[in-house]
Amino acid sequence: MASINLKRKILGNTFAGEIESVGNEVKQFREGEQVFGYTGEKMGTYAEYLCMPENGIIAVKPSNMTFEEASVIPYGTLMALNLLKRVNLQKGQKVLIIGASGGIGSAAVQLAKHYFGAEVTGVCSTPGLEFVKKLGADKVLDYTKKDYLQSEEIYDLIFDILGKGSFSKYKKSLKETGICLFASFKSKKLLQMIWTSIKGGKKVVCSLSIPKTEDLIFVKKLIEEGKIKSIIDKCFPFGQTSEAHKYIEAGNKKGNVVITV
Repeated sequence: MASINLKRKILGNTFAGEIESVGNEVKQFREGEQVFGYTGEKMGTYAEYLCMPENGIIAVKPSNMTFEEASVIPYGTLMALNLLKRVNLQKGQKVLIIGASGGIGSAAVQLAKHYFGAEVTGVCSTPGLEFVKKLGADKVLDYTKKDYLQSEEIYDLIFDILGKGSFSKYKKSLKETGICLFASFKSKKLLQMIWTSIKGGKKVVCSLSIPKTEDLIFVKKLIEEGKIKSIIDKCFPFGQTSEAHKYIEAGNKKGNVVITV
């Protein structure tokens, strides 16, 4: 599901479907081909038909996924992949992912565990616990029950998806060369990034993710290798799009939510 952008009349930024027709000069795709992709800030995927440029973020759908499963993959996985690449995550390192049941967080859990080979601890609320376990997290912590930083566990990377925490809060749980990665940030965190990069030791990394077509093709490969999967909680028909958003906003979802046409 895409986040709401009130400037766009048609929401949604991920999709999967079958190509109805192609332009005369299109070489990479053909009519009838099954594809999936990401439209970014342009939105527009809550529709029966979508027009995409040949060089857009679109690729042939993974052979081992349904349209529903493939449709929820691009946004979170592309964001998480780009961000995790920035911190040079290594096999065997310990990672704490805060917001592990969301779009980016759930993708980060799978990538960190199954692609980078890290030891992953996911943090989420009670409804998302089983979902995050199914994704492959080694440990899952419920932030509504206790402070997940009170344990003696020390991490190589703390990945805060929503950026609600702070470096001062996290640094005691980081190794001496540990990294605090923020997917969402403001000027204070940017200043901390500059300061910690000069000072050395534990540091802050703030990064924007700019996905590319080749990233989606790589994600398709990971899916077909079994390193990334989709867990669908509920599908809503096209005419119940508003109900789908209400369901998500109520905080009850235990996986991905799909709108079907």
